[in-house]
Amino acid sequence: MSHEFKPSLSVVTGASSGIGLAVTQRLLEHGSNVIAMSRQIGGLGELVERFGDKLSWLPGDVTQATDQARLAQLAAAIGPVDCLVPNAGIAQLADGLDLSAFDRQWAVNGAGALNTLSSLREHLAAQASVVFIGTFLEQVTFPGLAAYIASKAALRAHLRTLAVELAPQGVRLNMVSPGPTATPIWGSLGLDDETLGSVASTVNQRLLNGQFLEPGAVADVILFQLGQGARGVYGQDWVVDNGYTLR
Repeated sequence: MSHEFKPSLSVVTGASSGIGLAVTQRLLEHGSNVIAMSRQIGGLGELVERFGDKLSWLPGDVTQATDQARLAQLAAAIGPVDCLVPNAGIAQLADGLDLSAFDRQWAVNGAGALNTLSSLREHLAAQASVVFIGTFLEQVTFPGLAAYIASKAALRAHLRTLAVELAPQGVRLNMVSPGPTATPIWGSLGLDDETLGSVASTVNQRLLNGQFLEPGAVADVILFQLGQGARGVYGQDWVVDNGYTLR
């Protein structure tokens, strides 16, 4: 695969761990300057030491208008923005009829991504690429995660129309929907260790290689979508799930 990155500025939210951290690292390794926004510095601390001033960490929450404004201000000072990955996301177990659970998760997973794109729209480069993060769970089911799945599905519903609307500006918009990935989000579901282990064992049985994805595997697909190798791809959702949805 060819990422074909020129010297550029990239923005990644939810960048302190998991897929966001892996994407940030890949972008830096390919020569991009990166603004990484997250509520805590987490794993970004090591990348700051490694890459120095090529990485700008901005503490912030994508649900807060003031933090979005700070992100836009920083991007305007450094920009324009060539690559944008609004990755910030949360997952919480809840009853499927608990609409407050949807509101909480949509605020981050959906509105957070859309507001990030809106905040940075006027600071995007002429040939910018944006990748939303979806979920493989739209194609299957997982009891207790209806609100999470719905928040990602609602974001996906924006995808194709937004891709058409932003194309005249020279912006490509796509989505990557990861399957079971070894990230901290699983530990945030509130399951005890025994239950979480049982869920992981059951999931592994459906994966064609028998193991969860590493965040870097998802990051590689995201980078391909961001790069010139995918310059003809618009409004697509690529599922990266180690074959989970084939069974």
